[in-house]
Amino acid sequence: MNIVLLDPRQTQAALWSITSKRQLEHLQQHVKIQVGDTLKVGIRGGKRYCCEVISVAEQAIQVKALYEENVPKKLPVTLIVAMPRPKVLRRLIMDSVTLGVEKIILLHSYRVDKSYWQSPFLQQLEQYITLGLEQAGDTIAPEIEIYKRFKPFVEDVLPHLMSAECPAYVAHPYAETTMPFALKHPCSIVIGPEGGFIPYEIELLVNNGCQAVSLGNRILRTETVIAYVLGRLFCTL
Repeated sequence: MNIVLLDPRQTQAALWSITSKRQLEHLQQHVKIQVGDTLKVGIRGGKRYCCEVISVAEQAIQVKALYEENVPKKLPVTLIVAMPRPKVLRRLIMDSVTLGVEKIILLHSYRVDKSYWQSPFLQQLEQYITLGLEQAGDTIAPEIEIYKRFKPFVEDVLPHLMSAECPAYVAHPYAETTMPFALKHPCSIVIGPEGGFIPYEIELLVNNGCQAVSLGNRILRTETVIAYVLGRLFCTL
């Protein structure tokens, strides 16, 4: 935890109180926080500050804001991912938030098991977002949207995410075109399920404006390819 995130309602008084059991345990047991120490504190959805620790107690730690700090910039990307296995979903959301993805879309496809949509992990997305923000020292959560029907999304929603200045790429190992490198503009990225998109899905994506691009002849896991793609596309940011 590289920043303590507080609800805006916790920052109305002169001194801000950290009362979350999870946050208190981390600060007291791992950081060994003491009065007089400085601490990075962010207001969820707002600004980030360097704060001084004023008091430390079992039930609460009180801090005072010293000065404002810059919130890390987001990557100008919409990440569209076929719904992964539940355990992978947790890592995917946390890593994508940590890397600074601006918007995440979870999508159904032919090779996505329908049981994935019943997973309790879907009800815990907010928790994973928080962990990703804390890791990155960020305060602004990405938008997350869910679409359980592939064809309506590709035909009705995806075209509105694209423009000449904001293209969309679908990662496809058998594409002839190589994925671009070090972009200077925003974009959308479509990542398939572990088994890959079926030919019909690739064709539908391409017919609706997506560019099929390859990362090479190695087949990567979903959580691996996301970090690789984001690093490749935005390495200069």
